[in-house]
This record gives sequence, C-alpha cells and structure tokens, in this order.
Amino acid sequence: MYPARSRKALTALAVVLLAALPARAQEAPPKSFVEAVEQVNKKVVKLYGAGGFQGLASYGTGVLVSPQGHILTVNSPMLDTTNLRVHLSDGRRFQAKVIVAEPELDVALVKIDKVEDLPYFDVARAAKAKPAQPGDWVLAFSNQFHIATRDEPVSVQHGVVAAYSKLHGRRGVFKAPYTGEVYIVDAITNNSGAAGGAVTTRKGELLGLIGKELRNDLTDTWINYAMPIQALADFVGKAMKGAYKPIVREKKEGQQGYHGIVLVPNVVERTPPFIEELVPGSPAVKAKLRPDDLIVYIDGQQVASVQAFHEMLKDLPPGTVVKLEVRRGDKLVPIELTLGQPAAVKKP
Repeated sequence: MYPARSRKALTALAVVLLAALPARAQEAPPKSFVEAVEQVNKKVVKLYGAGGFQGLASYGTGVLVSPQGHILTVNSPMLDTTNLRVHLSDGRRFQAKVIVAEPELDVALVKIDKVEDLPYFDVARAAKAKPAQPGDWVLAFSNQFHIATRDEPVSVQHGVVAAYSKLHGRRGVFKAPYTGEVYIVDAITNNSGAAGGAVTTRKGELLGLIGKELRNDLTDTWINYAMPIQALADFVGKAMKGAYKPIVREKKEGQQGYHGIVLVPNVVERTPPFIEELVPGSPAVKAKLRPDDLIVYIDGQQVASVQAFHEMLKDLPPGTVVKLEVRRGDKLVPIELTLGQPAAVKKP
C-alpha cells in the first residue's frame, strides 16, 4: 500500500496525463506535412497517350527530374504514340517525346520542350540518401483512375514500407522485366494510371517510382510496390546526357516456345502484326488462327507492332499457354495458343 500522500500525488499526475491525451490526439497535422504534399504535387505530371482499349489505360503518371522538363516514368505501351501529352500541376499542357526507354528496368525518360525552372526531384541527391526501412511511413502520389486532369492535384496515399525485397512479379504469363529490389507498401498504390508515380518520405523526399500492376509469382496476389530511386539513378543521369546504353540480356538458347506464326514483313517501325501465313501442323494451326488475323492483345497487353510481338514471346518456354485476341473482320476473337517445342519447326 502507498501512503496517503503518495496516492494523492499519483492521482493528480494521472489526471494531468489523461487531460493531456485528448488535446494531443486533436492536434492538427504539422504544417510541414501539408507543405510537403503541395510541393511534391508540383513535381508530379499526368501523362496521356496510346491506349483506351481493354486492359490498357491511355493515361499514366510521371515525375519531373530536371528543371528543363525531363520526366521519369514507366515503360509502357501508352508511350507508343506520336501524340504523347503531359499536363503539369499548374494546368499547362505540352507535347512530349520519349528520349530513352529501358525495357529491362521497365522505365523510360520523356522530355517536354520550351520550359525552364520547373520544380523537380534531384535524382542524384535522392539516390545518395539511405533507403527507407520496413516500418517507415511513406506517401504515394499518382494519377490513378484518372483522378486528376489539368491543374487538379494527383491522389495522395499514406502507408508504411512493409518489406524491401526482390520483385517476383508477372503480368499474365509474362514475367516482369525488372527483378531488382523493391519497396512493398501496405497502401493500394499500383492501380490503373498510377505507374510512374512517386513514393516519398513524409517530408516529400523521393524514395522510388510506383511500378505497373503486377501479380506476385509466388502468391498469385496483386503487388503494391515501388522501384527504389537508387536502382534508377544511373539510367536517369546518363539518359539526360544522351550517354545511356541499353541493357543487353543474355540470350538463352533453346528456351523459346514455337508457335508457327509468320507475320507480314516488318517494313516500317510500327508494322501492325498481321498474320501472313501459318506453318502447317504448327500450334498456331491447332489454335485455329487464320491468315489476315491482326494480333491485338497477348494476355491482355496490346501488341503494337511485329517487333513487339516477337519481343513478347521470345522468352516464353514450350508448354506456355498464351491468350491472344485477334481482330478478324470487325470482331475481336479470343484464341488460346499453346507453344510447342522448338524441334517441331517445319519450313513452309
């Protein structure tokens, strides 16, 4: 038992502490937090390009990485257009062009002209900072679901870094080209249009770039992740100087599944992937593809050209079931194509 005097002192202290709790809980957010959100929004842009088809958004997000209008974003079919448009936070609109795209990192550098002194993220400086750790609070900024246009602010989400680990992702049957370390966050960040957005500290310091919508290879669940800026800094620095050399992946012999599709000659940069003929007895014949079919989608991803068709199938092993959608006349026809063994190749 405590003496009476001690009990009174403890009671008085408890009253003081309890009285202080509601006041602390009702404190307004720090002014610097609100300012950080406003400042980051000025460095995030909305992108509009190719798309609008099933499974392919025609809008996305990017982050300004120079005062002259260099923009870092993800590498996606949306960029495959001559009418790529950028909306700044103040409502100004510009035409943009792709400077460099790096499929292996799944990112691209885009540029708008005739601008100066834009607010931007200093990537070189951000890359020198210590990476965020599991448990750190983060903010995510993006134009997901086409929430923002013109001068409307992009969406802001508040979350925690749940893990820092290798990315084991895929989109349909296609493995994600980027397989490095990523931040796994507990906010639902990776939605349509969010790819290319910024993940920052609560002070607005750049941590990473929001990636595409992917499923986890190990759990078959959607992943909410961001590529750390440390992994992208070399690309950004060299690409802005015109000195970037694309990554060349080591070719794996004998791993490509056989389909038996012969496309029209690749005579221009974006030759549409029309089927010219099919090899007799091939998987393409068994799948009931036809000459003159236009291959529009492979597992939900738009096929922009003959070259894109070959790139998308080059690393798929025999036995892989590929879901195609082809335009036949005025209809889209779904086709399931099971790739065969390379040894089954027969010359027409």
